[in-house]
Amino acid sequence: MRMFTYSEAVQDLSSLLEIAQRDGSVGIRHKDGKSYKLQPMALKGSPLDVGSVDIDITTEEIVQIIREGRGDFGS
Repeated sequence: MRMFTYSEAVQDLSSLLEIAQRDGSVGIRHKDGKSYKLQPMALKGSPLDVGSVDIDITTEEIVQIIREGRGDFGS
C-alpha cells in the first residue's frame, strides 16, 4: 500500500483516488503521526440491474411477438 502525507493527499486528491481505485487502497499519514487507510467502496446493486434499450417498437408489436413465440397465432 502506497503511503502519502496529509499535504500530498490534499494537494492531489484526484490522483490519490485513482491510485486507490487501481491498487485497492492508499495510506495517508497525518502530521500528528496518525495513519488512515483510504479504499474504494464496493458498489451496491444487483448484477441484474441493466440499462434500458431504446428501440422503436410498439406495445402491440411486443404482444404479437410474444403470442407468436407461444404459438398463439389466432389472437
